[in-house]
Amino acid sequence: MSAPVDGAVHDVAKHIQADLGNLTAGMTSMFVDVIPEFRHDDAVRKLMVASTSSNLLAILDMLALGISLDDITVPPAAAEYARRFAQHDLSLEALLRAYRLGEHMFVQWAMTALGRLDLSMTDALATTSRIALLTNSYIDQVIEGVIDIYENERRRWDGRSDAARAAQVRAVLDTEGLDLASAEKMLSTSLRGWHLAAIIWTRPGSSASAGAGRRAGAAILAAATGKTPLTISADEQTTWAWISSAGKPVLDVPRLEDELGRHPALRIAIGDPSSGLDGFRQTFRDAQRARSVAVTGADPDRSLTLHSQVALAGLLVDHLTDVNAWAERVLGDLMRDDDGMVRLRSTVQVFLDARGSFTDAATRMHVHKNTVHYRVRKAEEILGHPLTENRLDIEVALLACAQLGLRSAEGAERPT
Repeated sequence: MSAPVDGAVHDVAKHIQADLGNLTAGMTSMFVDVIPEFRHDDAVRKLMVASTSSNLLAILDMLALGISLDDITVPPAAAEYARRFAQHDLSLEALLRAYRLGEHMFVQWAMTALGRLDLSMTDALATTSRIALLTNSYIDQVIEGVIDIYENERRRWDGRSDAARAAQVRAVLDTEGLDLASAEKMLSTSLRGWHLAAIIWTRPGSSASAGAGRRAGAAILAAATGKTPLTISADEQTTWAWISSAGKPVLDVPRLEDELGRHPALRIAIGDPSSGLDGFRQTFRDAQRARSVAVTGADPDRSLTLHSQVALAGLLVDHLTDVNAWAERVLGDLMRDDDGMVRLRSTVQVFLDARGSFTDAATRMHVHKNTVHYRVRKAEEILGHPLTENRLDIEVALLACAQLGLRSAEGAERPT
């Protein structure tokens, strides 16, 4: 770089530094006006001003003194502000936006200061380019550090907050004789209305970030119910969530399924709506049973499991060995794990659900009526008696096979 340009960069830095207090005030006011997350209380606002001032001083020192980018680190005040931003659950995107807006404003100030210097057009353009390049390089480098500081603090703060909240929620779930007022005080929320519990988890071994996946699950649940859930981290893979409202929560299942389709590693199990303190606990127990069916059952790729669809299987899932033995006594060879038996079991289920109507069952399965008739007769031959005999046991056994993955074949493994 030529001596005139080096000198001009130095002079511009001195011009800006001479009025740094006013310029800092103008920049921080712009942040507050443009970015809602920057509208802090007085204590945090002072820290925001200190952060802005420290970054501006670091840029000016770099321009005026020729400090190498290798020696640039996040100023302490800026680092503390990034941590405070994370603690207040403010978005990283808002913080990074401020850095980019601040960069743009600083370059505008530099161009104004440059206009006061007696430079040729060539040197003025070269000086502008030099200042813009150095400022951009500073911002890029500091942003990398700010991201690390923010994310580390977010993890630390979430862990501390979640641990305390998890302890309170567990106490509300497990403490016998706890009255409503005490439970509400512990959770700082009303428990008098309706509740809908969900368990959100990521598949073990997934390459996706477990924390990011669970946060996405909470956001998906909020979008599907129109309510912000109360959430706690039960472990590294699992989040518990409750939707609470004065009226019975409404769940947009198609939207939930559609959104989950964009997150292949994410799973959600949802309880039935229930009211009051007892309901807060009951809907969670429902969600737990639904999750047990999901992780034990025949379809490990199923992303959404509603307790209302697997309630009976949920009552059986803790007794799989006994249920499997009982189902095998009821169904006999119809329990075998081969394509033909799977097809027969499915047909019998639909036929019984259609109240014994061959026509209705055929319509539901998109096959010919005679196909249903043949399969039903084949199943009755295997059972050794008509479907009308011992019908309830047959229906429950078939449901257990379908939802819990029960099989009688030697060495067959159930999905986990």
